[in-house]
Amino acid sequence: MANHLYVTGTEPRSGKSAIILGIMQLLLRDVQGVAFFRPIINTTAEGVRDHDINLVLSHFNLDISYKETYSYTIQEAREMINSGQHEALLEKILNDFNSLHANYDFVLCEGTDFLGTDPAFEFDINIDIASNLGCPVLLIANGQKKSKDEIVASTHLTVESFEEKGLDIVACIINRVEAGDHTDIIEALKKELHCPDCFPIYVIPEELSLGKPTVADVVKWLKATVIYGKERVDNLVDNYVIAAMQVGNFLNYIEPGSLVITPGDRSDIILGSLASRLSTTFPDVAGILLTGGLRPSASVRKLLEGWVGAPVPILSVDGHTYKTTRVLYDLYGRIEPEDQRKIDTSLRVFESSVNIDELGKRLVAACPTVVTPKMFEFGLILKAKAKKQRIVLPEGTGERILKAADILLRRGVADIILLGSVDIIRRQIIDLGLQLDEATIIEPAKSPDYGDYVQTYYELRKHKGIREEDARDRMSDPTYFGTMMVYKDHADGMVSGSETTTAQTIRPALEFIKTKPGCSLVSSVFFMCLKDRVLVYGDCAVNPNPTAQELAEIALSSAHTARVFGIEPRVAMLSYSTGASGKGQEVEKVVEATRIAHERAPELLLEGPLQYDAAVDIEVARAKMPDSKVAGRATVFIFPDLNTGNNTYKAVQRSAQAVAVGPVLQGLKKPVNDLSRGCTVPDIVNTVAITAIQAQADKEAQ
Repeated sequence: MANHLYVTGTEPRSGKSAIILGIMQLLLRDVQGVAFFRPIINTTAEGVRDHDINLVLSHFNLDISYKETYSYTIQEAREMINSGQHEALLEKILNDFNSLHANYDFVLCEGTDFLGTDPAFEFDINIDIASNLGCPVLLIANGQKKSKDEIVASTHLTVESFEEKGLDIVACIINRVEAGDHTDIIEALKKELHCPDCFPIYVIPEELSLGKPTVADVVKWLKATVIYGKERVDNLVDNYVIAAMQVGNFLNYIEPGSLVITPGDRSDIILGSLASRLSTTFPDVAGILLTGGLRPSASVRKLLEGWVGAPVPILSVDGHTYKTTRVLYDLYGRIEPEDQRKIDTSLRVFESSVNIDELGKRLVAACPTVVTPKMFEFGLILKAKAKKQRIVLPEGTGERILKAADILLRRGVADIILLGSVDIIRRQIIDLGLQLDEATIIEPAKSPDYGDYVQTYYELRKHKGIREEDARDRMSDPTYFGTMMVYKDHADGMVSGSETTTAQTIRPALEFIKTKPGCSLVSSVFFMCLKDRVLVYGDCAVNPNPTAQELAEIALSSAHTARVFGIEPRVAMLSYSTGASGKGQEVEKVVEATRIAHERAPELLLEGPLQYDAAVDIEVARAKMPDSKVAGRATVFIFPDLNTGNNTYKAVQRSAQAVAVGPVLQGLKKPVNDLSRGCTVPDIVNTVAITAIQAQADKEAQ
C-alpha cells in the first residue's frame, strides 16, 4: 500500500475540512510522522493563511512549516497553465511533495476547494496532480440537499472519471446527507459501479452544527467589534432576525440560536433580547449585532457593564442594517482551530459513520513499530469508544470537569455521570456554553439510591465502628457516593481528584471496593510518551517504600496494565546496581522482589536488578547484560521507592519533553483513578478514557 493519499471533493462546501480532520487523526494513530500537503490553495490575500492548512497544523501541532505545505495558489496555477507552463507547475508540485516524503512516513494531500468560477478546471487539475504524484485517492461527494438518485448519479460519474485516468480509489465518502438509513444509497451506488467490493463507501449524515457559523465567525466575517460577552462567541447562529418592530412584537419572531440584528440605538431591542435569554419561556438567542456604528446609550451601557457575565455576546459594525444582513447571508460555518467544540463534533461524526479499522487498513499497510504521544492518546479514545462505559465524576461542579465531559460526550468516549447540586451544575453548563444533555446529573443526598447506599455502607463498615449517621454523612460526600456507584455496578469506573487529595480519592475504594484477588495493595503507573515510544513507570505516586513482596506485586500489576493498553511488557526492576555488581539492603530488596515476581509469573519477561541506562540503552545492555531479553529493550520500569520514581518521571517529563499520562491506579477490583489538582482538561479526558479501558478489561477478565 502507498504511504500517501490524495483527498479531494468534487463540489464546494462538501465538508472536506471535517473529513480531513478525521483522516489525519486516523493516520496519526498508526503512523509516527505524517505531513500535510495542499498542492494548490485558494488563498491569495497577503498574510492570510489557507484555512485547512492552518486548521490541521494547529490542531495536530505538526512539525512542519506553513511554506512547506503548498506549492501554488489557484490563481497562479491557472495563469501557468494558460501560459503553457503546465509541466513546470507539475514539476514544482512533485518536488515539493518529494521533499516532504523524504522526511515523513506518510503524506496526506488535500485537493482544491471548488470555490472558484471554473469547477471543471479544478476537477481536471485534481485528477492531474493525483495521477502525477502516484497517490491513491479518497473521494468526497457532497450529498447536501440531494435525493438518493441525484447522489448516486453524480458520485457514479465522478468515480468513473477518476478510474478512467487509472487512479486507485481507496474509498468514497458521501458527506452531508440527510439523516436516515443510508444503506440504500450505498447499495444503489455499488450496483451502478458493477463492483460491489472494489472499495468501501461511507455515508456521513449532515451535522447542522458544523455548517452553522458561530458568533466568532460573524465577528471575523464582518470585522465586527465585540462590545460585551467575549467568552460566549462560540454560540452557534441558526438564523438571523432583523429587529425593526417594537419589542413586544419582535419577541414573537426570535427562535433558538437567532442572531438579532438591530441599530445600536434600539435600547428596547437590546434589553428585550437579553431578557429573553434569561427567561425559560423564550428561546435562547445566539447574540446581538448592532449596526450603523451606533453604541447603546450611556444608561444601557452602565447596566450592561454591571451585569456579571453578559449572557450573550453583543457585537457592533459600522454598516447599516440592510447591507450588513446581505453580507451575512453569504456566511457559512467553518471549523476554526480554536473551535474545539466543532472539532470534537466533526471527529465524533466521522468516527461514528466510517469503519475506522477498515479504512485504516486500506490507508496504512504495516502496523506501527513505535508509538508517539498523539498515537497513544488517539488510541485511548478509540479503545474507550469501542465498548462505552459509564464513568462517574464526583466533582461535577468543577469547570474543568464540565469542559472535559463536554468533549467526552461529543466524541462518544464514555457515558458521563456528574455528581453535585443539580441547579449549580446546570447553571455552570449554561454559563460555560456547554452541551451536556446526554450527561446524567445526580445530587447524592437527593438520589433515589441514597438510602440503599447508606445501608450498604453501614453493613460493610459497621465492624469498624461506623454508625448509621456516619454512613449518611459518608454517602452525602460525592467521592464516597461515586465509589458506591462503582461498587454497586451503577457506574463502571470513577475519576476524581481535580479538587481533592489522592487520599480522599483512594480511601473509599480501599474501604469497600477492595483490591483484586492476589493483590494486597493499590499502586500506580505513568505512561511516559516519549518522541519515539511509550514507556510504563511504576510506582511513582502511591507507595512510599514498598517491601520486596509489594515491589513484586507492583511489577506484576504494571505488566498487566501495560498489556491492557497495547504495550508488550518487558519489565526492568530498577536499582543502583546491574546484576550482581553491587551490594546493599536496597539492592537485596530488588533481588528478592525479582525472585518473587518470577515465581508468580515465570512466563513474564522480567529482569532485575537493572540500572536505568542498562534497561533502556541497547549498547549499555550489551556490555553489562549481553544475554538479557529485557536489558536495553525494557518497556516497563519498576522503581524501588516513591522518592526515586517520582523524581525520575518528572525529570524525564521535563528534560525529554515527554507527555506523562497518569497516575493510573491499579490493583483495585474496579477502576478508580486519581487526578492531579493541577490537571488540565485534556488530562481529564485521557484519564476518563483510561478508566473506561480498565473497566472493559476487568469485564473481559470475569
